[in-house]
Amino acid sequence: MSEIRYMISDASKLVDVEAHVLRYWEEELELPIGRNEMGHRYYTEENIRLFRHIKELKDRGVQLKAIKMLLPDLEKGETEITHLIARVDKLPVAADTQTNAREEKMQQFQCIMSRLISEALEDHTEKMGLDIGTQVSDQVIKEMDYLLRMKEEREDERFRRLDEAIRSSQKARKERAVFGGEEKKKRGFFRQKKGQAV
Repeated sequence: MSEIRYMISDASKLVDVEAHVLRYWEEELELPIGRNEMGHRYYTEENIRLFRHIKELKDRGVQLKAIKMLLPDLEKGETEITHLIARVDKLPVAADTQTNAREEKMQQFQCIMSRLISEALEDHTEKMGLDIGTQVSDQVIKEMDYLLRMKEEREDERFRRLDEAIRSSQKARKERAVFGGEEKKKRGFFRQKKGQAV
């Protein structure tokens, strides 16, 4: 019979913590969590049971360093939390060590938050840059298209006027030629008449 495997989203629901908390506990407590063929974490019933005990200890105020020392008992199946907490109280942990551990955790938290914020800003800045570049490119293309259309319209208007002027000039020449030919005929006709009358 094969064991049931849970993905991290399902395991986090079963333990009632966020998925990043499971990853953090796994890393800090050096827990051997299985990976599938694609390299994704999977959790067994045993892992879920262990995480539930860790959560209960955390809820009672036990630090991860102390929980790490109790892991062998947890892995053996020791489930009496009050017994485990009593063992934690007997562990030699100085107040300065706890303070240092808290300060160290706070520094780690600040580093993680700074890194996350920096990455988010970089991603956002890069995305904004691409969006702005695309918008500017689109606007420049529209503007150039508009300017080219305006230039073509001006050239069309200029050629239309030039064509009109040429046609008007040709028409005037024809009219002058026709009128001039008729004038010549009339003059010639009158000269002939004058010549006959003389």
